[in-house]
Amino acid sequence: MSSIQSLFKPFSAGPLSLPNRVVMAPMTRGFSPNGVPGEDVVAYYRRRAENGVGLIVTEGTLINHPAATDNPNIPNFHGEAALNGWAKVVEAVHQAGGKIVPQIWHVGTTRKVGSHPNPEALPIGPSGVTAEGEVVNEPLTEAEIRDLVAAYAQAAADAKRIGFDGIELHGAHGYLIDQFFWEKTNKRTDRYGGDMLSRTRFAVEIIEACRQAVGPDFPIIIRLSQWKSSEYTAKLAKTPEELGQFLAPLVEAGVDIFHCSTRRFWEPEFEGSELNFAGWTKKLTGKPTITVGSVGLDGDFMSLFTEGKGAENANVDDLASRLDEGEFDLVAVGRALLVDPAWADKVRDGRQDELIPFTPGALQTLH
Repeated sequence: MSSIQSLFKPFSAGPLSLPNRVVMAPMTRGFSPNGVPGEDVVAYYRRRAENGVGLIVTEGTLINHPAATDNPNIPNFHGEAALNGWAKVVEAVHQAGGKIVPQIWHVGTTRKVGSHPNPEALPIGPSGVTAEGEVVNEPLTEAEIRDLVAAYAQAAADAKRIGFDGIELHGAHGYLIDQFFWEKTNKRTDRYGGDMLSRTRFAVEIIEACRQAVGPDFPIIIRLSQWKSSEYTAKLAKTPEELGQFLAPLVEAGVDIFHCSTRRFWEPEFEGSELNFAGWTKKLTGKPTITVGSVGLDGDFMSLFTEGKGAENANVDDLASRLDEGEFDLVAVGRALLVDPAWADKVRDGRQDELIPFTPGALQTLH
């Protein structure tokens, strides 16, 4: 069997059974006017399921909080209209034989003051400061934290009710949950801040509340990253030992799968080992992991935007070999799948010469 075929072996973890290891990475698209996904969004996700993607993670969807986003075209995960839209997405993906989870999101203090759809709502974060140190609000009170935890749990309950196959919590890239993790944005001295363990408490309470809302047999994925959108070199954990300490409470709270975001999947996470972030997380927790980061592209995905250039398709033999060796369990594909809905089927069938190269212009439409 060629190593490529390891991408197309079935996978199961608890109640989640997938036909292969290919995951559609969550990618913000902003095609949901007033927060409501329409028929074009339904068709967008259905095309990936029809073309052999094993698991779809939706773009970030917003919890019920007025400062959750800075863009009125980002989809909500609350309110009858938005949830009915998502129910249609789920139905279409399931009819095509796919599995799908929503990514549950709040942007925290990355939101600019005065942003729509709710310009009067100030950005929120653990300490009310941005990654750059700008004070934009008072620190969250414990009562406000309880309300946020409840909003995440409500989203989880709604995901289960309308037929999703699990949820993903967005705990990466410097957004709200990650702002609690990161000492640069979490200056609290109460039980939600201080040492690394205390900085996991907000996430732990969200995971526990979601678990209570959905029961024991509904997969909970959390997306984590060391890097932040504002600081690519940031590290929550500087050593494997620190990473193990950081992950342990999340496992205990009820995470089933870790989605480990890196900018380049091939880069080792720590000196002295070739394991990437997903590899270390799997080794330290024993839980399944998803790797992600410029998969299928010949360049770092961030440079595609900062330099406004496209990317040629890269072969995935090295990635598939590492998957075959068990370094990680699943592979999330972002921009390569954004531009080419048939990426998975083409790779499986050896039709790499038919892959559509990514260009920034691809972001202007739902392919």
